[in-house]
Amino acid sequence: MIAETVCSAASAAGLGIAVVTAYRKRFLAAARIAAYSLVPVALVMTGIVGWAADTAFSPTAWAGFILLGGAWALFATTRAVERRRGGSRTERKEARAAQRDAVAPAASAPSLSPGSRPAARPAATPRASSGDDFSDIEAILKKHGI
Repeated sequence: MIAETVCSAASAAGLGIAVVTAYRKRFLAAARIAAYSLVPVALVMTGIVGWAADTAFSPTAWAGFILLGGAWALFATTRAVERRRGGSRTERKEARAAQRDAVAPAASAPSLSPGSRPAARPAATPRASSGDDFSDIEAILKKHGI
C-alpha cells in the first residue's frame, strides 16, 4: 500500500514538473519528463511494485538472491581458474594431439652435409660503434633524471 502511494506521488510530482517545463516553452523536455513520470504509475498498475515489495520483505526471496549470488561467484571463479590454467584437461590433450599430428611422421631429418649448407652471407656494412648507441640511451636517461 505504501509503495503504491509513493509511486503515485512521484508520478504526480513528475507531471507537475512537466507542466512547468512546458509553460517555459521547452516542449521536448516536458514530453520526456512526462514520459518518465508515467513509469511509476504503470509499474503499480501492472503489479510489479506489489511483487517487488513482497519480494523485498521476504526472507525466502533474500535467501534465493544470496544463493544466486553464490552460484554466480562460483561460476566466475571456476572460469577465472580455467583461463589461468589454459583451458580444460580435454582441450589441452586435444591441442597436444593436434600438434603431434601436424608433424609429418615419415619425414626424415634434414641433411647437414657440407655440400648442402647455404652459402655464407656477405659481410654487412660495419655498424656504428656501440658507444654511439649507448650515448643515445644515456641522454634519454639523463633527460628523465635516471
